Amino acid sequence: MSDTASPVLAPEERLHSDVSASLIVRAGAELYALPGACIREVTRWRAPTPVPGAPAVIPGIINQRGSILPVVDLRIALGFPASAPERSTRFVVVHYAPVDLALLVDAVLDFVTLDSEMLEPAPTGRTCLLTAVGRYQQRPLGVMDLGALLAAVQEGP
Repeated sequence: MSDTASPVLAPEERLHSDVSASLIVRAGAELYALPGACIREVTRWRAPTPVPGAPAVIPGIINQRGSILPVVDLRIALGFPASAPERSTRFVVVHYAPVDLALLVDAVLDFVTLDSEMLEPAPTGRTCLLTAVGRYQQRPLGVMDLGALLAAVQEGP
């Protein structure tokens, strides 16, 4: 990963940023939207190669089409416990600022266009990794802030 983090926008600026095209994923029992413009591909889970001394949020690295990508477990980043991979477990390869990484998620559900008028600013607290909240198929949905996620991973525990 890079030594420079992208600027984190204020909540009101993040809410009105372009969040329309989004990939809906499940981490634990909760749903999250990842910005569609940052998604490079979705691939099946395979055991990442562990990196000695890496924090728990980075269970290892994978080789994806000749690129070595750090794996970030989205569940751990959000404060949930890690769990054993299931048939639906996936890596979502994202590109944000100068960083490419593989997000480990429990499932990939859909690629949708979110109506920004249906989103509200995210509450404070654990949700500092979110730009907004809304609903997807009658379930709560958090819109991820990849810049804040990267900053949190780079800061460590």
